[in-house]
Amino acid sequence: MNKGKKTEKGKAIGIIVGIIAFALTYFGTQQLFKTDLEFELKNAATELNKQTPMQADQFSRLDSASTKGKTNFIYHYTLFDLEKSEVNLDTVNKYFKPNLIENIKNSPELKYYRDNNITMDYMYYDKNGDFVTKISVTPKLYK
Repeated sequence: MNKGKKTEKGKAIGIIVGIIAFALTYFGTQQLFKTDLEFELKNAATELNKQTPMQADQFSRLDSASTKGKTNFIYHYTLFDLEKSEVNLDTVNKYFKPNLIENIKNSPELKYYRDNNITMDYMYYDKNGDFVTKISVTPKLYK
């Protein structure tokens, strides 16, 4: 009779230890991948920053990139010939933002970001360094 209780107690302890081991492994692995994603984003920003500043088009210059945790990649642009008062935000939202979203949807270079549901934030400043606007392209917009 005593042997039966020890066997049941051993099974119960084994099950509890198994559950704990699984939980630690699962959450540990999840944390590892989260850290890797954050590291990859920071590394991408660092590499891009080695190439900046660079002229993006006839109106803007990419000055730098940064990250926010494992969810956001942030581009910092200067509109080098414009002052804040000269920027029409309705035009930006009506024409520029949809083109930006299409580019994100179709760009092979941004596949990693799409696959990992990264929000891409575009921060724009005028020629005087004053903040003009932020365009956030979330996974909901590009998927």
